[in-house]
Amino acid sequence: MNIAFLYNVRHNFSVSRDYRNQLEGDFDDPITTKWQIKHLKSLGYSILPIEANEKAYFKLFRLRKKIDLVFNVAEGIYGKDRELQMPAMLEMLQIPYTGSSPLTHAFSLNKAKAKEIFLANNIPTADFQAVESTGFTLKKTLKFPLIVKPIAEGSSMGITNQSVVYDEIGLKKQVKKILKIFNEPALIEPFLEGREFSIAMLGNPPVILPIIESNHRILPKKYLPIDSYEVKWFFEEEGHADYLICPAKIDKKLENKIKKICYKVWEVLNVVDWCRIDIRCDKDENPYVLEINSPSGITPPEVSMTSYFPLAARVAGIDYKNLLKKIVETALKRYNLKSI
Repeated sequence: MNIAFLYNVRHNFSVSRDYRNQLEGDFDDPITTKWQIKHLKSLGYSILPIEANEKAYFKLFRLRKKIDLVFNVAEGIYGKDRELQMPAMLEMLQIPYTGSSPLTHAFSLNKAKAKEIFLANNIPTADFQAVESTGFTLKKTLKFPLIVKPIAEGSSMGITNQSVVYDEIGLKKQVKKILKIFNEPALIEPFLEGREFSIAMLGNPPVILPIIESNHRILPKKYLPIDSYEVKWFFEEEGHADYLICPAKIDKKLENKIKKICYKVWEVLNVVDWCRIDIRCDKDENPYVLEINSPSGITPPEVSMTSYFPLAARVAGIDYKNLLKKIVETALKRYNLKSI
């Protein structure tokens, strides 16, 4: 079986608190891509690596008769709707691929549009306001403290200690920074003070893998209790084994509530094969959807042990190689194609 592996690689990126150095944070390091390809090859597949840049279409077009399936972990390049670029090309070329449709990818990346869909379908998500300039008037329903994020970034890009603001001056300053550096609208939400969970979903129909909780209680005082860029790229990678709790220690009532919400998100956004959903609670443990990650990060254990989706899979008894195999076989079954 010939599988094209569609990915984005970091060319100009450094782990830095400066937002300007974070613009390729959603992409993978070359070593990550190398190990992903190695694991796929070890399953017996013939792998055709294709970087998801401006030349990707021409390569896909040329190889379209040879490709049996595309394993898509690409984020796309340029624009706030970039995650739909590769799936749209694959749809046009009629090449089967892992993961959801272009429309689902578009809503997954654009947090504000996703939240509009959640609200229309009675899925709990925090109040919000999307702004495209600093000349905005804050909604009366939004009360400080607030959190400011880029509207269409992943991997906690643009989310730092400074993202939580406590007054109008801090709010305007942070919005201005997001607009200037990321060249996209800023999303303003209430700062929820409760627990935070990540939920990996796999299969059609989906199975929820063991839920992950970020243990904000052990964070040093210099970090706010959020999954910020600093926490993900500095604290987590320092090897604090007790920061990511999996399975999360939650009572059955909250667990069932979270799972019900995740199944509803999967349904209304027409997700297929796999995704990861981030949920944060208020101080009364009412869960709210923050965002959906499609595709989710899937870094091999040889590179990092803190990649959320592989972590949840390991706790479920699925090693990395078999996780990739399950994603491939899930997609093949959806297309009524046979595996090797």
